[in-house]
Formats: sequence, structure tokens, C-alpha cells
Amino acid sequence: MQKRNLAEELAGNAYPGRGIVIGKTPDGKKAVTAYFIMGRSGNSRNRIFVEEGQGIRTQAFDPSKLEDPSLIIYAPVRVLGNKTIVTNGDQTDTIYEGMDKQLTFEQSLRSREFEPDGPNYTPRISGIMHIENGTYNYAMSILKSNNGDPASCNRYTFAYENPAAGEGRFIHTYMHDGNPLPSFEGEPKLVGIDGDIDSFTKLLWENLNEENKVSLFVRFIDIESGAYETRIVNKNQ
Repeated sequence: MQKRNLAEELAGNAYPGRGIVIGKTPDGKKAVTAYFIMGRSGNSRNRIFVEEGQGIRTQAFDPSKLEDPSLIIYAPVRVLGNKTIVTNGDQTDTIYEGMDKQLTFEQSLRSREFEPDGPNYTPRISGIMHIENGTYNYAMSILKSNNGDPASCNRYTFAYENPAAGEGRFIHTYMHDGNPLPSFEGEPKLVGIDGDIDSFTKLLWENLNEENKVSLFVRFIDIESGAYETRIVNKNQ
């Protein structure tokens, strides 16, 4: 698979929707994840990321303008022991609760499907990072309608053991802008991971579409110690 330039992938797509990147730094010492949200409606754009425990939560920037909170207010990131869960919806909680009961990542998601927001039927994208005793692996999942037909849910899980340094995988909800919005197709894109947490955060934020970007979360986790650094960028300040 050809390695893609992450900045170019973002800059060339006005509306990838919500996106997850997971990978490893070039020196192989840190696990990397990023999650961003975008919005076309006022309700979607009226959001910020706030820290909550070891994870984050979306929150209305102006509570008086909040309309339907059902698909926009959730915890995208939660930590369960040595596992970091990153998703684009409240399935974060489904994965957390399932894995806490010894279900696998894939089993936990069996009770969920794409979002009920026809005609888009937005895919649910999820990631799980597992760091233990100096080892690191991760998996990603997408639950999507069958080419826009909500009668069928197509489920895909991709697992990455001992990921290569300087590489990551990028999955997002939509192929591009449209009406209805076309769901992501194929396996997560192979992308390069470069720089430290601040330069990586800057690269992501500056290449997301200026009009549609809303918030960005980035975390680097030391694979030996489990210590982590986090950056949050909100367009609404």
C-alpha cells in the first residue's frame, strides 16, 4: 500500500467529516492518536473539546444554541487501564463497557451500527490502542450502511500488530463533501507520522478545511512508561 502524505490528504478534502489517526512516532518510542471533528450545520459547529478524566468530551460552545445533542455530544476518548479508545460517537462508552466485561473490541461493537442520520447514515469509526510492557498494537473499525441502504450494516475491523515507526493509519467518515455524504470506502489509509506532538498538531489543524473544521485532539503516549501528552485545539475559543 502506498504511504500517503497526511497533510495532502486533509488539504485535498473539504469535508472528510470526522477522522481518526493512529500510529507511531518516527523514533518508535511513542504511540500517536488524533481525532478531529468538522461541521456543516450551526449545531455541529457549535462544539468544543474539553478534557474529562483521562479522556475528552464534546461540549456545546454556546449552550443556548444547542439543538439536537444526540449525535454531537459524546466522549470521543476514554482510557480503560492500558487501552485508549477513540471513536466518533457514543460507541466509545459501548467499547469501554464491553471491554471492561472482557469482550473484545469487535464483540463490543456488535451491538452498534451506523448513525441513524439518513440519508447520510454516517459510519461509526472507532480505534483502540493497547500498550503493555513496552509493546504496542492497535485496531480500527468502521460500521457502515450497505452503499446507503440502511437495511444492511457492513462491519470491518483492521488490526495492526507491532506497527512500524513513522507510520499510521487514517480513517474518516466521508469520502468527500456531497449530498448525501458518501461513506468512507476501503481500508484505513497508510500515512506518514512526523515530528513532535506540537508540530504534528499544527500540521493537522492547518490542513483541515478552514470553514468546516471544529476541534482537534492529539495524544502521544510513551510506549515504555505509558505517560502521555495531550493537545486540544478548538476553533471556538
